[in-house]
Amino acid sequence: MRAVDLIAKKRDGGSLNQREIAFLVDGYVAAEIPEYQISSWLMAVFFRGMSGEETGFLTDAMIRSGTVFDLSGVPGPFVDKHSTGGVGDKVSLILAPIVAACGVRVPMMSGRALGHTGGTLDKLESMPGFSTALSSEQFRALLNDVGFAMTGQSKDVVPADRLLYALRDVTATVESVPLITASILSKKFAEGADALVFDVKCGPGAFMKTEADTRRLAESLVNTGSALGKKIVAVLTRMEEPLGHMVGNFLEVEESIACLHGSIGGRSLSPDPRSADLMEVTRRLSAWMLVLGGVAATVDEATARVDGVLEDGSAWARFVRNVEGQGSSMEEVEKRYGTWRAPICERVPVPRAGVIHAIDAFAVGMAGVYLGVGRNTAADPVHPDVGIEFHRKRGDVVSADEALCTIYGHTAEAVASAREQITGACEIADTPWKPHPIVFDEISNLE
Repeated sequence: MRAVDLIAKKRDGGSLNQREIAFLVDGYVAAEIPEYQISSWLMAVFFRGMSGEETGFLTDAMIRSGTVFDLSGVPGPFVDKHSTGGVGDKVSLILAPIVAACGVRVPMMSGRALGHTGGTLDKLESMPGFSTALSSEQFRALLNDVGFAMTGQSKDVVPADRLLYALRDVTATVESVPLITASILSKKFAEGADALVFDVKCGPGAFMKTEADTRRLAESLVNTGSALGKKIVAVLTRMEEPLGHMVGNFLEVEESIACLHGSIGGRSLSPDPRSADLMEVTRRLSAWMLVLGGVAATVDEATARVDGVLEDGSAWARFVRNVEGQGSSMEEVEKRYGTWRAPICERVPVPRAGVIHAIDAFAVGMAGVYLGVGRNTAADPVHPDVGIEFHRKRGDVVSADEALCTIYGHTAEAVASAREQITGACEIADTPWKPHPIVFDEISNLE
């Protein structure tokens, strides 16, 4: 085979078989096929698309390009969750201990913040000493002892994805649904998951802006998972305003602790009412994971179990064991809870009296980038103690002297830039706001 012939075949609308796709992926990883030819093939895929079967072949070739976690000897079931990215999305921190407490093991490989979307690894590492660079032995041990483990992608796991994503980023082919699908699924199945639940987000703060595009991606994930023999559920959720009321790395850890009914300094916590949307998404995704793991027959039964482990403290206990198991200290976390804030603090007033109709999640995410919550490039540093705490959310009736949020930053310039973004993101009207469900559809390959 020659790469040029396969590029031409895809350029002309043809479908590549398993051997052909493996030839391209293996050749690129081995540096036997140059970047300029793979770039041409990526652009051909961007315009011509891929069939579900082709996407499955690509995912399989990417999985086989590197190390696959060996979880033999660790009792299952293994179910993971993946979000397509959002602002204030700390679901993984709450969901993993919930699901583990219910008897399903969660092997979770997460990512870092990039652009306006937050990164689970950055949130976890805001806890002093928390390590996400786990060896395969550490990963297995935590799964066995705690029920879940949170790690990052190493250079040995799916190297094809690392190389292809970097190339997609500079060739304007990131938005290709088949390429997104293969990128997500290859990492998740390399970590050892038997089944997956996806939080496919839609709206200004999401990667997919429209419901039609969101459904296309969800269907692609489900169909490709089916081709690989895996059970998949895609939950479609709205990302129009930040999820919960905290945006920032340690700030989001704090909100997660409260949502888990944690205990700080002997004081029992409970979720803030402003975390209602966050918990709605978390409870639904967790319930589906229990169904896929076979420990609950229905979503309703699973939801009752989720609520039970939150109320009886067993989910919180799993969180604490994981924090200690991955190198951090709950004593150090407690010292920082409620007090670890960047030195410059500014309260942002609402634009005017009325009813809040919108807080644009994308603009808030960009405000976070200015502060150092996220990154413009993968090399940018992040700050654990910066962020935004929202005092008001959509639907709230506000007066002119009220604060919309409080910003925490390290420089006056960063805080000023964040304030400008957030003020422009808030829409006030004189009419009541009509709420709509944050979970608006579900797609699966379950019978």
